[in-house]
Amino acid sequence: MAVRVNPELIDDLQHFGAKDAVKCYQCGNCSAACSHSDDPYVFPRKSMRYLQMGLEKPLRSALDPWLCYYCGKCSEQCPRGAEPGETMMGVRRWLTSEYDFTGISRLLYRSWSSELMAILVVAALTGVGFLSYGYLGGGGKLSVYDGPGAFLPPHAIHVFDWTMGIILALLLSINCIRMWHFTMRNEHATPVRPALYVRYLLLLPVHFFTQKRFRHCENKTPWTNHLILMLSYLTMLTLIMVFLKQMQEGPQVNWYAHTFGYLSAMGLVGTTIFAIHGRIKKDAAYHRHSHESDWMFLGLLLFVSVTGIVQHILHRAGLPMAANITYVVHLMGVVPMLALEVPFSKWSHLAYRPLAIYFAQLQQAAQAEGALPFGGPAEAHPAA
Repeated sequence: MAVRVNPELIDDLQHFGAKDAVKCYQCGNCSAACSHSDDPYVFPRKSMRYLQMGLEKPLRSALDPWLCYYCGKCSEQCPRGAEPGETMMGVRRWLTSEYDFTGISRLLYRSWSSELMAILVVAALTGVGFLSYGYLGGGGKLSVYDGPGAFLPPHAIHVFDWTMGIILALLLSINCIRMWHFTMRNEHATPVRPALYVRYLLLLPVHFFTQKRFRHCENKTPWTNHLILMLSYLTMLTLIMVFLKQMQEGPQVNWYAHTFGYLSAMGLVGTTIFAIHGRIKKDAAYHRHSHESDWMFLGLLLFVSVTGIVQHILHRAGLPMAANITYVVHLMGVVPMLALEVPFSKWSHLAYRPLAIYFAQLQQAAQAEGALPFGGPAEAHPAA
C-alpha cells in the first residue's frame, strides 16, 4: 500500500516549536538515554523520523509523543543539537491541533498574535458581560460584595461557571474521541475488546492525578513542580465549582474552605513563578526553549492567581467596591484561560497524556492476547 508523504510537514511543525528536527541524523542517543523509551514505543527517535520523512498520518496516530515527559535528558545527549525533547513538545502541540475539530487550536499555536488577540477579546467580552449583569441584570450595587444586593452574587457566578464548564467539557470530549479514532482505529492498531477498556480504566484517574511515570525521570524537580501545580489547580477548581458561596461570603474567614484556598493559591503562585524563573534563566534543558503559547499560559495563570488573592484581601479588609472591581478583572483572566486553554491548548494535555498511557496499555494487552510479536506483556511499561 502506498504511503502518502507530506513534504511540508517538517516546516509546518516549526510553527509549533519543532525547529531543530532537521539536525537529527538518527543516531539513537536520545532514545537510549530516555528511561521511558522501550519497544514498541521508541521515542523520541521514531517520532523524529516520521517528522523528517513527512509521514503525517503515522505521526498523527502515534502515542509516543504523549509518553514523553520532556525531562530534557534526550536533548542533553544529542550530539547534533537537534533538541529532541523540544521537538516532542512541538509534536504534542501539533497533535493537539489535529485532535481539535474546530481549528482554533491550530490558529492559536501557529500565531502568537492570534492567541493574544483571542485572549484580549474574550477578556473584554467577559468584563463587559459581568459589568452589565452587575449594573443591569442582577440589580446589585458595586459597593456590596456579598449577601443581599451583591454586585456579583454567588448563585449567578455559579450558574455561569457550570454552564461554561459543561461547554468546555463537551468540546474537550469531542477532541478526545478524535484522539481515540486516530490512535486506536487506524489500520495499524490492534482491535481491542470492550472488556479491556473496562479492565484498565483505573489508569486514567491514576495518571491524571499523579503523572506518576514522570517520577521515573532522572530529574524529579519537573514532576514535583507539575504535581503541586496540578493538585493546586484542581483543588481551586473544586472550591470554585462546588463551594463558591463559602469562598465568597465574608468578610470573616471561613477556615474550613479558605484553608484549602490559601494552600492552592500558594501552590499556583509558587509553581508558576518557578516555571517563569526557569524559562528566563534557561537553567535546564526543558527550559531552554519557550513557545509563545508557554508564555501566554504562564502569564494568564499568574494573573489569575494574583488577582484572586488581591480580591480576597480587599474583601476581608472591608473594601467591597475595590473587591468587586478586582473580581471582574480576575474573571477577565479566568474566562479566557479556561475557554482557550482547556479544549484548545495547554490544559488539554492533562487529558491527552493519561489517555495515551491508557491507549498504549490497551494496545499492548490486545497484542499479548493475540500472541503477536508487537509489544509485550499486559503489564508493560506505559502503565508503570
